[in-house]
Amino acid sequence: MTHTPFLVLSRTDCLGYIAAMLTTIAFAPQAWLTWKTRATEGISTPMYLMFSSGVLLWGIYGLMIHSWPVMIANVLTLAQALLILSLKLGVFPFALRPAPAR
Repeated sequence: MTHTPFLVLSRTDCLGYIAAMLTTIAFAPQAWLTWKTRATEGISTPMYLMFSSGVLLWGIYGLMIHSWPVMIANVLTLAQALLILSLKLGVFPFALRPAPAR
C-alpha cells in the first residue's frame, strides 16, 4: 500500500507561496506602524484606494484561476491595506481614537 502525502505542491505553487508570503509580510510593518501611531498624514488616499482595488481584483483573479497563493496573499494584503485606509479616512470609530498611551 502506497501512501500519498496529504499536500503535494508543485514548484510553481511553492514559488507562488514564497512570493505571497514575502509581499504580505513586507506590508505588515507599515500596517502596524500606522495602527500604533495613528499617523496617516503621509499616506496618499488615492494611492491606497487604487492599491486596495487592485489587490481586491488580484484576489478575485486568484479565485477564478483557483490559485491558493494568489488568493491568500491578496486577502491578507487587502486586510492590511483596508486597515490603513480606514485609519486614514476615519471610517470606523476605533480609528478616531488616539493611539494607546505607552
